[in-house]
Amino acid sequence: MHQLVVRQAYAYRDDPSVPLFDDGGPVVIMDANCALCTAGARLISFFDGKHQFRFCPVRTPTGRAVLRHFGLDPEDPESWLYLADGRAYTSLDAIIRAGARVGGIGWLFQVFQVFPKPIQDWMYQRLARNRYRIFGHKDMCAVPDPALRARLID
Repeated sequence: MHQLVVRQAYAYRDDPSVPLFDDGGPVVIMDANCALCTAGARLISFFDGKHQFRFCPVRTPTGRAVLRHFGLDPEDPESWLYLADGRAYTSLDAIIRAGARVGGIGWLFQVFQVFPKPIQDWMYQRLARNRYRIFGHKDMCAVPDPALRARLID
């Protein structure tokens, strides 16, 4: 697992390798071919009553560039990034923060805070590395839900 490079808020805006994108609200950069990630995006979209979240597939030029900006490898199955207020978070920390921000059932992810960070990272790594075998594939971008499709960043 690559270590997240901590940068100043919104530093990616000044990085010429990162395309401009709508970061006016939280952005989740995730694997758009993973059934678990697709289900997560659908849940976030459903519970996000303020319509503030945006989703960016890892394999898009924007997703790849943002991950690289933060020192993450777009080919690494553990690369899941949550951007909030220009700051980046990964692993279960990102999922906990996204869940808290979206509200609704997302608050359930707070339970993972009882575990120390190394254990959170270990649990996330096991899940990320085995997600296709456990949950299968599903193309988020092919989802016919217009509400989710409107939130996708290319």
